[in-house]
Amino acid sequence: MHDASNRHLPSAVRFPDLRRRGFLAATGAASLGALSLAGCGGSGSDSGSDSGKGDGTPKRGGRLRAAFAGGGASETLDPHKASLFADAARAKALFDKLADHGPDLSARPRLAETWEPNETLDRWRVTLREAAFHDGKPVTAKDVLYSYRRIADPEQAFRARASLEPIDLEASRATGERAIEFVLKRPTAEFGNILAAFGAYIVPENATAFDKNPIGSGPFSFVSFAPGRSAVFRRHDAYWEGAPHLDEIEFIVANEESGRVNALLGGQVEYAHELNPTTARAHEGKGQIEIVRLRNSSMQAFCMKTDRPPFDDKRVRQAFFLIADRQELVDGALSGAGVIGNDLFGKGYEYYADGLPQREQDLDKARALLKEAGAENLKVTLDTSAVAAGFTEAASIFRDQAKKAGVTVDVKMGSKDSYWSDVLDGGTLCCYRSGAMPIEAHISQRLLTDSTTNATKWQHKDFDALYQQAQSTRDKTERAGVYERMQRRLYSEGGFLIWGFADWIIGTARNVKGVEEKAPANTLDWARFDKVWLG
Repeated sequence: MHDASNRHLPSAVRFPDLRRRGFLAATGAASLGALSLAGCGGSGSDSGSDSGKGDGTPKRGGRLRAAFAGGGASETLDPHKASLFADAARAKALFDKLADHGPDLSARPRLAETWEPNETLDRWRVTLREAAFHDGKPVTAKDVLYSYRRIADPEQAFRARASLEPIDLEASRATGERAIEFVLKRPTAEFGNILAAFGAYIVPENATAFDKNPIGSGPFSFVSFAPGRSAVFRRHDAYWEGAPHLDEIEFIVANEESGRVNALLGGQVEYAHELNPTTARAHEGKGQIEIVRLRNSSMQAFCMKTDRPPFDDKRVRQAFFLIADRQELVDGALSGAGVIGNDLFGKGYEYYADGLPQREQDLDKARALLKEAGAENLKVTLDTSAVAAGFTEAASIFRDQAKKAGVTVDVKMGSKDSYWSDVLDGGTLCCYRSGAMPIEAHISQRLLTDSTTNATKWQHKDFDALYQQAQSTRDKTERAGVYERMQRRLYSEGGFLIWGFADWIIGTARNVKGVEEKAPANTLDWARFDKVWLG
């Protein structure tokens, strides 16, 4: 779905046809008990009978009620603190970023109309579009610099702080009311990914309080907020991209999937986020509700530590690549709600190396590689946890597959509360997943020697140099060639055994229209309620 007209990085990055198109690897939330919907307002619309998610002529009016898992009484509307999907959905309704990710995870303009580099890609000039906050004040360069400096405050733990690290915010400056010169610490060709970073929302200059009457520039304005329960926002008629179709959107907290499903089936909500595959199978095509599958939303993998035995020998890693029956893993661990992987992140995303042969199970070759590495009768512990859907099932399936190659896998259950920190540096093999992000971001965050979340301990100076070469390459076709070289290396000997990509599943009432089906979670068109209407 990449726009070929943007294949080369021009002096200004532009996407003129934004109006044609109607995000995090956040996981889990504390249980808050049963969903309470007493007194919820109705949709103001008939139930409708026509199916389909994006067909028909948009209608104006009504309140859509959307059920998400939440974070309890500590929830906030501060967009820079967003961590859960509920936080992200509320934030994008109230606020805007300078850019966001399209269906292929390439950066698409939002408040930034253009971003233009100098010859060395270490200074970028951003021109803002004409947009206003909910109080009528224009969005200016000062608001942008204030927002980014707030995010970068070392005393705070804002999610986008690491993403903004390449920017020298002390040296960056406003060159006009709607113009900013960003000075970078090093050449950065994929500057749009920084602007589109999760949580990098623009707030008014000097804004510090967000839970009473937050002012943003998004498609909806604030009405009310009860942490851990609900939030109500109203259509912002002066929104720069056009007023939403809905009169209001209400976000309702329902931590248990059964609560979200029952509320949807009972007509208490019209949108239920994060359903499991068995629920989808039970209701898909039955006519009562609609099931929307956001493809390629979550990478599913086993993570091999490349700095310690037995996976410090690339032949052992290559053997494990060949042990995996990927289709069996997708069918068993994801209940078929996904597609097989090929040991590379970002299937279908910008820069993905889709020309490599699809890897298939080959137990004879796996056994030969293990023998060559002196790892016959290998025993290894596989860390897993119920922290993510399908993890325990995937571990059991892979254990049985490995046994056929003479490998004994001991499955070890870990704590849901500490699993991600436990497996970052400890263990040798673990279950792993990731939400959607650009391939460049995946590399920079997880595969460089100094990456803070380098779970595979992949540390190679020549690989780091290729990343820097890509970031210093102005021509996009040439840059894509460098990314392909990096992916070929990972395909051959990397530490991620990426066996699948899971669908993200959403349920809606049949009268809900305009829900984009081609947008992975974490992208612009996910939870895009300004483009949704009630039929």
